[in-house]
Amino acid sequence: MGRVARKLSKKSNRPRAKSMFTATELEIQPLLSSDISRTSLAENGFIFKYDSETSDVENAKNTIHTTTSPKANELLYPYYLRSFSLDYDIVNRPKFYRKLQPYIPLGDTITTEPYTQNSLVTIFAIWNTIMGTSLLAMPWSVERAGLVMGLILMFAIAGLCLYTSNRILSVQVLHGNESGEVAQLSKKLLGPWAEVIAKLFSFMILLGANIVYWILMSNFLYYSVGYFHDLLFADENTAAFEFNSTNLLCPNDPDYSTSSSNSTRPFSLYEKVWNLNTTVPIFLVIIVAPLLNFRSATFFTKFNSLGTLSVLYLFVFIMIKSYSWGVNINISTVGGMPDFSDLYKNTFPATSGMLTLSLFIHNIIITIMRNNENQKHNTRDLTIAFVLVLLTYLLIGITFYVCFPLAKSCIEDNFLNNFPSTDVFSIVARIFLFFQLLTVYPLISYMLRVQVFAALELSIYPSVLHVVALNCFVIIICILFAIFLPHIGTVIRFSGAICGFVYIYTLPTMLHLASQKKRNLLTTGSIIFHVSISIIGLANLIAQFFV
Repeated sequence: MGRVARKLSKKSNRPRAKSMFTATELEIQPLLSSDISRTSLAENGFIFKYDSETSDVENAKNTIHTTTSPKANELLYPYYLRSFSLDYDIVNRPKFYRKLQPYIPLGDTITTEPYTQNSLVTIFAIWNTIMGTSLLAMPWSVERAGLVMGLILMFAIAGLCLYTSNRILSVQVLHGNESGEVAQLSKKLLGPWAEVIAKLFSFMILLGANIVYWILMSNFLYYSVGYFHDLLFADENTAAFEFNSTNLLCPNDPDYSTSSSNSTRPFSLYEKVWNLNTTVPIFLVIIVAPLLNFRSATFFTKFNSLGTLSVLYLFVFIMIKSYSWGVNINISTVGGMPDFSDLYKNTFPATSGMLTLSLFIHNIIITIMRNNENQKHNTRDLTIAFVLVLLTYLLIGITFYVCFPLAKSCIEDNFLNNFPSTDVFSIVARIFLFFQLLTVYPLISYMLRVQVFAALELSIYPSVLHVVALNCFVIIICILFAIFLPHIGTVIRFSGAICGFVYIYTLPTMLHLASQKKRNLLTTGSIIFHVSISIIGLANLIAQFFV
């Protein structure tokens, strides 16, 4: 009996923790879609499955600290923040976690279950991840390039992004490991300087996302409040606008949207207090700031479905409007006709810059594809996903552009701005998108916070003062952009051109060449081809300053 008891005792004391896995960071959360398949936060849980106000890392620490297995002491990191590992409370070194996996606390141990996803889930994960606020600016991007040039750029940049993301996957298979990602691959194959650059531009792209979000939320909040104000308090002074027969606005050309004679009246108190380009971005602080200081971002992940619903609503919205307008395009007449459409415009670099960010997924692609059930299908599934993204952008951008009944130059970088505040469908879209972005903005800020503190080798929540100071810094930058440069098209194209030059056109090609050199497979033709891709990215970046 004593011998049996000792065996049972040894068996019961055996650690039940299997392992913890790793995954990559997400550089830009899709601004209109935060539901990223079964690998998403919604289904795997953001960080840990706790619903408390306390830090998820602290909860994890309390659960893990008595576990005897060394691997069990690795903390599961949030999907968006997987670029650094945690050693209890201290972020001590860069490390990517391989998989988002739910865990079940069993007393003082952790049990994880291996997670894989089939090809269909993987494809839609990539599709959902890539799409962002670029959907709102896609018609504008077509107008900037011209109809034919816009189509060429969409296909060309989609092809380049597909190729370079596939290069990353190939290098990861050859030289990566369970905890590897682009930053780690860069350090291993190129040197520590490449890892620093990768992380620096990671901060930049997250900050760019925050800026775009703030501009959009200010816009949505302004028009939503304005609609209800006019509905309740409209009189002969406030209901002063007369629109063209299509009931559309052309902010750049007053001939298409005119106001009645009382347009010269003095501004009312409401108009002075509630101004899109001065006061509203500041008032937005009252709503958003309290949401940024939580130790955990778990609460906001419960609203991920709003992203998918927002995209679906935009599809329906554009299809209904386009059908009501009909086809309005004329390529045979000279410029100046209302429906004249350029086939090519010298401002096309604006489109290439925006598309670079619109097709950006390179720092998350290893994570998603690592979970793919059949690794042999990675290239196929990645290609299908990019085709779906391309079709989505074509459907939104080309349909709106071709059917838009005013001069194509009237198309705004946020196409909702082409609709008056009296348009119910556009107001519903703005309200819908405002609440969706209101839940995603704290997640992006949380990402940025953890990555910045990780780089400084601090804990996720070093103190209230640290968190508030960082949030204030980010908010001030966002407000300044919303007041002085409230154009999401400009922000997106510059963010895309700058960060895309590093993550899309340069790092993947350099990693591929370094891999070939290490395997003694490097050829002159390969060098010329891949260096040419980097030169294209550099030219795209430089051209943004001349548009």
